[in-house]
Amino acid sequence: MRFEIARASGPFELCHCTRCRKASGTAFVSGIRVLSSDFRLLSGGELIASYEAPILERPPAYHTHFCTRCGSPVPKPPDAAESFEIAAGVLDDDPGARPDRHIYVECNADWLEITDALPQLDKTSLERLRRGEDANA
Repeated sequence: MRFEIARASGPFELCHCTRCRKASGTAFVSGIRVLSSDFRLLSGGELIASYEAPILERPPAYHTHFCTRCGSPVPKPPDAAESFEIAAGVLDDDPGARPDRHIYVECNADWLEITDALPQLDKTSLERLRRGEDANA
């Protein structure tokens, strides 16, 4: 599967939620937001498979997309979405952005100590931020 992005719009978040940890098999997913208009699928769209996890709290459901040939996580823009998230680790080149924050830190793996200076947001702080409120309030 091959794709290209014109640019990363951000945010660039390191997600520690349980579902991201399980889907990736790592301590967190490095997710970078991309505008759908800046994404172009070059080849291999037929190799993309999807998994939709059950809804835990409210829609939308948690989706993961992967290559049926190699198992790598791959981007698949949702229909009519203005933007979507790409796992930064699948990019071949520097996206020109750096991580903005850790999110869902209350789910952080017990064996991982976050030692960088990035902001650490729990679910409540993240929801405030996304509503345009002060995340620290």
